[in-house]
Amino acid sequence: MDTVYYHNLFTVCSRQDKTKSFALKCLKKKHIVDTKQQDHIVSEKNLLLECKSLFITRLYRTYKDRKYVYMLMEVCLGGELWTIMRDRGCFDNNTTKFFVACVVEAFDYLHRKGIVYRDLKPENLLLDAEGYVKLCDFGFGKKIGHGRKTWTFCGTPEYVAPEIILNKGHDLSADYWSLGILMFELLTGSPPFSGADPMQTYNLILRGMDMVEFPRKINKSAQHLVKKLCRDNPAERIGYQRDGLRDIKKHKWYQGFDWEGLINKRVSPPISPRIKNAIDSSNFDSYPKDNEEAPDEMSGWDADF
Repeated sequence: MDTVYYHNLFTVCSRQDKTKSFALKCLKKKHIVDTKQQDHIVSEKNLLLECKSLFITRLYRTYKDRKYVYMLMEVCLGGELWTIMRDRGCFDNNTTKFFVACVVEAFDYLHRKGIVYRDLKPENLLLDAEGYVKLCDFGFGKKIGHGRKTWTFCGTPEYVAPEIILNKGHDLSADYWSLGILMFELLTGSPPFSGADPMQTYNLILRGMDMVEFPRKINKSAQHLVKKLCRDNPAERIGYQRDGLRDIKKHKWYQGFDWEGLINKRVSPPISPRIKNAIDSSNFDSYPKDNEEAPDEMSGWDADF
């Protein structure tokens, strides 16, 4: 295998076929145990192996040795959506519409399976070589089924739904709240609720979306959809009604959008990544390589890897 390093991922390709590449996620087992992340990693592995969607990064195989667990994944060389947004400041209406539509399709797939994602944010959205967005990082994902709640407090503070903060129990509708936050952030460059620390952020969230002043760059139909997604009452959120995500797809903001073309990859993405070859990681931020040798970890929590 030929490899190129970025963060805790390597891009790898076969020496026999240099055009076919993968992402190899390498995780130190000792660090996972020290931070009590075993259940998250096992859950992520199981969920990703079950998911086969154009809008979710594929996990092909897992491996382990004495020091690491490894996930061989679909490579997305277009980089993180967060990096692109940071460099551009924000996105226009049509660009945001495309990216959010990719997430809607990912959620449609997950929610049919009774899986709640719970970690939507631009950092967890990757662009493939064509510019289509894929959901990655399923450490907070959980299979809860339909009509059931879960009580784990998790997520990125700016994206956490009010019922999670209040420990009332949450279900698939928590993902619709985060979809509204994502829309707002992509259109403006910053989330609607952001305090100096997590507690201040949570207090702002609990005041509700009606207290947020929308910039003029968010048009009326986009404002309407954000507010429908971010209703305080989870049962009232668009996407959670009887017609499910079809209500989002039929919303005025998406009038004329080619959903079938999106699913069949006939829609031209608004951003086309520049990629030189199958292991070109230049669209990702570079990180210093971790040269510290990982210690052995043999407790056996990774038996199924």
